[in-house]
Amino acid sequence: MLRLRAFRPTSDKVVKIQLHPTHPWLVTADANDRVSVWDWEHRQVIYELKAGGVDERRLVGVKLEKLAEGDTDSKGKPTEAIRGGSVKQVSFYDDDVRFWQHWRNCSAAAEAPTAVNQQSSAFSAPAPSTRGRHFVVICCENKVIFLDLVTMRGRDVPKQELDNKSLLCMEFLSRSSSSDAPLVAFGSSDGVIRVLSMLTWKLVRRYTGGHKGAISCLMTFMSAAGEVHLVSGGSDGLLILWSADHIHDSRELVPKISLKAHDGGVVAVELSRVMGSAPQLITIGADKTLAIWDTVTFKEIRRIKPVPKLACHSVASWCHPRAPNLDILTCVKDSHIWAIEHPTYSALTRPLCELSSLVPPQVLTQHKKLRVYCMVAHPLQPHLVATGTNIGIILSEFDPRALPAVAPLPTPAESKEHSAVYIVERELKLLNFQLSNTANPSLGNAGVTSETGRSRNDPLEQLVVKQTKKHISTPAPHDSYSILSVSSSGKYVAVIWPDIPSFAVYKASDWSVVDSGTGKLFAWDTCRDRYALVESALPPRMPLIVKGGSSKKAKEAAAVAAQAAAAAASAASAATVQVRILLDDGTAHVLQRSIDGRSEPVIGLHGGALLGVTYRTSRRISPVTATAISTVQSMPLSGFGGSGSSFASDDPFSSKEGPPQNFQLYSWETYQPVSGLLAQPEWTVWDQTVEYCAFAYQQYIVISSLRPQFRYLGDVSIPFATGAVWHRRQLFVATPTTIECVFVDAGVAAIDI
Repeated sequence: MLRLRAFRPTSDKVVKIQLHPTHPWLVTADANDRVSVWDWEHRQVIYELKAGGVDERRLVGVKLEKLAEGDTDSKGKPTEAIRGGSVKQVSFYDDDVRFWQHWRNCSAAAEAPTAVNQQSSAFSAPAPSTRGRHFVVICCENKVIFLDLVTMRGRDVPKQELDNKSLLCMEFLSRSSSSDAPLVAFGSSDGVIRVLSMLTWKLVRRYTGGHKGAISCLMTFMSAAGEVHLVSGGSDGLLILWSADHIHDSRELVPKISLKAHDGGVVAVELSRVMGSAPQLITIGADKTLAIWDTVTFKEIRRIKPVPKLACHSVASWCHPRAPNLDILTCVKDSHIWAIEHPTYSALTRPLCELSSLVPPQVLTQHKKLRVYCMVAHPLQPHLVATGTNIGIILSEFDPRALPAVAPLPTPAESKEHSAVYIVERELKLLNFQLSNTANPSLGNAGVTSETGRSRNDPLEQLVVKQTKKHISTPAPHDSYSILSVSSSGKYVAVIWPDIPSFAVYKASDWSVVDSGTGKLFAWDTCRDRYALVESALPPRMPLIVKGGSSKKAKEAAAVAAQAAAAAASAASAATVQVRILLDDGTAHVLQRSIDGRSEPVIGLHGGALLGVTYRTSRRISPVTATAISTVQSMPLSGFGGSGSSFASDDPFSSKEGPPQNFQLYSWETYQPVSGLLAQPEWTVWDQTVEYCAFAYQQYIVISSLRPQFRYLGDVSIPFATGAVWHRRQLFVATPTTIECVFVDAGVAAIDI
């Protein structure tokens, strides 16, 4: 279900990993204690340092700073000269991390029906010591390194400041008094948790009397009662609950609850948000088990062995809208990311992804098998999962091809029943469903609204969906990745198999095939039941070259293969855009066999009120400049009252390193171009009244008004949008993890008068 988003090869195995919630940053530590911060969006290393030993660059930098400040008489060994030892944990800390950690805890607690009003849990203003700064925090055995990515200055806190005990894990405390904020807790080898103030860089309190061995993991969470807790897991197998509110002056804090969690020690702990219930804790241990705990009674809910004979080293709570039945991700030392389905009920474990299939084949040598050593899911974008392996960093994202192709059919007027057609393997199926029409009563001024948007006094109302499935007798000819689309009238459904390549057009009334052929480029007109396609010849079968055969036969086979490849390339370049229409009797009629356009090969079609055609360009551009877009300014809409002019583009990226201008719009009526060359959008969507159009790019969505004359309205910064649908003057945009709503109002311009 995952595909490769980014890959960074490394010479050593990556054993620690963490993602930033808002920036495209990823911090890792390898087996040689080298820490690196990587911008995975732009494929750039921001910073690297040797944390386990002594980083000479940092040491020289500190000495130069002291000389510049006139400090020539400093005595003693600088903390940068202390060897860090083994890196135990890496993390980011800034205002964004602090806010989203607080939001995660509050939103998980607010799900409980008995959740109280958390007035005291309001997010406080950032402390002056961290405002505007982005820290990378590296917890080593002998010291903690706080590195500011803004100023590139660091602060090393040796373990001597923390009772001279080895540091094994850390957690930032979300609630504290203003005099000590911000605070970070460190789990030590002697079983004591020590809290450091990032304002004074001094030890402010201890948690004692809990563990009898080393502490391996720490995490904060908020209970349904609004109390903030710190939970710790240790090598003694205990899971201990502490108070993290710090509303009293005691410097020595004792455990609130202690329970035996795992034999051999607790490896990691994770918070799980449960819809309509109190949050749960997930723990993994050296006994190869995964346990789920209730945060109200602190009793064990379920215990499973996700992967037989192998212990989990990483666990993440997962909530992806495209996979609602998968709640937990975990990893062991193999090449998979494992997903647990309904962990408190069936608790089925299945591989979510085989990572060996994602990386380039040349990276995996015959004697080197891929092994995962750490894993983390993105806190705000669950479609992103990062893993540290013995060959490098693999950032995976959800693969839309893992879902069955589906397309909604128009709903008849005055009907409450909706229909959608989808395809699974070689079967076409029809889904009829009806939503409950019960509305959530207005909240008015009664009750307190939680972060989920409902009153705490109201029970959670489930949306009731009545659905029936119907098998369509007409089979699909291929069992491959497919794309479904529906004509403007809803009478016809097109299925495209781009990997074959092949297409078929079905009549929705009896599901008979009215047109079919070879090709992977297909686009509907939004005003009539007509479509454009690019037919392509089937790729010729390549002759098999047998090893060990005569050199003459091998040369002949190679020559035939070269000729076949050349013929396929020639056929692809000669393919033209055809326009066909479906008549009332259901037959397809060719309106135009070729649209006179450019000589370059066609690589994409975009349907709508105008036909968009994308051409292959030989110009090479960098991935960064490829995300730039052209800003469309003015164009009369040919075929809808406009005439005679071109689609003008005021392109701020028109330099030599700008995006390729390889997209052109054509009229469905005259088959003539009505635009100049524009930057290719990833997708386009036109509203039903043919008044508005949206062009989607990687970082933006450009919105234009079409009537009475085309004009550019503006753009919205919604990156990585996967699709959209118009409803009157509202554009609902889907991203990999969210649904955004854009309100559009063209207003009145001089062109309208």
